[in-house]
Amino acid sequence: MSTLSSDTHPDAERIQLELLRQAPSWRKLELVGQLNDTVRTLALSGLRQRYPHAAAHELRRRLADLLLGPALAERVYGPLKEESSHDAV
Repeated sequence: MSTLSSDTHPDAERIQLELLRQAPSWRKLELVGQLNDTVRTLALSGLRQRYPHAAAHELRRRLADLLLGPALAERVYGPLKEESSHDAV
C-alpha cells in the first residue's frame, strides 16, 4: 500500500488517518488553526531573512502578498511602502 507521506510507515499513517476521522469537528478546526499559525510563522521567518532591515509593518504587508496574492493585498491594504531601499538578500 502506498502512503500519502513518503517518510511515514503505512501502519502509522493508517492510525493517523483513523484518529483524524474519529476526531470531533472542533478538534479538526483547532488543528487547521494551528497549521495556519505555523505557516504564518514560517513565512514571516523567511521574509525576515529576505528583508532583514524591513520594519514590522512592511513584513506584515509582504506576508499579505504571500497569503492573498499581490493584487488583492494591494486592494485591501494599499501599496507596499518600503522603509528604505533594501533589496531581497
